[in-house]
Amino acid sequence: MAAHQRGTDATAVGRLLVQLPGFVVSFLIVSGLCAALFGTVGWFVVLVWLASGALVFHRPTELAFARHVLGLRPPSADERLRLEPVWREVTARAGIEPHTYELMVENSGELNALAAAGHVVGVTTYSLRQLPSSKLAAVLAHELGHHTGGHAWAGLLGQWYSMPGRVVWALARRITLVAFYVARHVSPAATGIALLVVGVFLLAVTATLWFLVIPLLITPYLLAYFGRLGELRADRQAADLGFAPVLAEILHQAQAQDETDRARAVTAGYRAKQRGTMSRLLSSHPETHTRLRALEPYLRTRL
Repeated sequence: MAAHQRGTDATAVGRLLVQLPGFVVSFLIVSGLCAALFGTVGWFVVLVWLASGALVFHRPTELAFARHVLGLRPPSADERLRLEPVWREVTARAGIEPHTYELMVENSGELNALAAAGHVVGVTTYSLRQLPSSKLAAVLAHELGHHTGGHAWAGLLGQWYSMPGRVVWALARRITLVAFYVARHVSPAATGIALLVVGVFLLAVTATLWFLVIPLLITPYLLAYFGRLGELRADRQAADLGFAPVLAEILHQAQAQDETDRARAVTAGYRAKQRGTMSRLLSSHPETHTRLRALEPYLRTRL
């Protein structure tokens, strides 16, 4: 068995670094609230919050997160009989002990699988029932690549530590929208004053905390970039294990299905949707043709 059952590649490190400004903002918010509510004892609460990130690697907590947040469940006896032999083949090729990760199932009619937290590998009921073993193995090998690269835990850890900042931002947006709604129903002058106040406040915050505001504005684009990079790295992991031809076949089928769906939409009189530049920049998955092009060296090697 491999000496290291999991790792941390450049994609995982990049995801953590990109979310560092969000962590700083969250830390300031949590520290300020705890100091205001609890005084000097508040620092103990801050330390508890900082230590809470370790729960990402606490298996019972991970399983509870998978069940109640992601909607996954343990496989039934029949599903386990179908899933475990395929999983053993994948982990044997990777040199990883099968029980290192927890297998779970999502009730879904879509072809999909996921890597979550530090130890969870989920697969949809459609994938489990409809895919032949070779394709199911390729899908699972891709998800294993996310785990061995550290993508899953890095993404969840970054989201956890940036959550206080995102909650406060959501509340601020709600309060601002309510203020504008009230001002609009009072008078045009009130609306103008509200716009002026919000504008001045945003300019002041940007001028004072530009070193945090600017990184926060570009964070979604950088996270999407590292997400796309992580997908390509997970494909490469599956290809290194010998699943490149099967993975390419799955991607070709997905591409053909997308083209068929677009053709049907056009035939039915609907306008085919084209992904714009912003949509591509914010997508966490690369285009299918990009993934296929990245697999070409592995396919040529087999030929």
